[in-house]
Amino acid sequence: MAVSIAHRVTGTGMATVGALLLVAWLASAAAGEEAYAAFAGLFTTEDGGLNIVGYVLGIGLTLSFFQHMASGIRHLVLDTGAGYELKRNKLGAQATFAFSVVATAAFWLYLVAGK
Repeated sequence: MAVSIAHRVTGTGMATVGALLLVAWLASAAAGEEAYAAFAGLFTTEDGGLNIVGYVLGIGLTLSFFQHMASGIRHLVLDTGAGYELKRNKLGAQATFAFSVVATAAFWLYLVAGK
């Protein structure tokens, strides 16, 4: 049940936040350099790195993406008729959460270590 709810929440959250960010980004870019700098300033520091809002939003969207992806793959496996045994189903559900946390941590460590 938790995986099903998380799948819906992450999908809706990514679509909503992503659409709002895309529209705001396009509107600020169309409004000129000053508006774009103000938009970028919400998420970045003076030297171009991410600030706390940028990290929270970036990590949150990344975690949502990996959770949604893992849940979708789990659902695809269930659609084949496999994994309905209680132990295997519970293990698969727990694995989606574990994978999303590990994949998010690995992704952001890779990004940060690259600097």
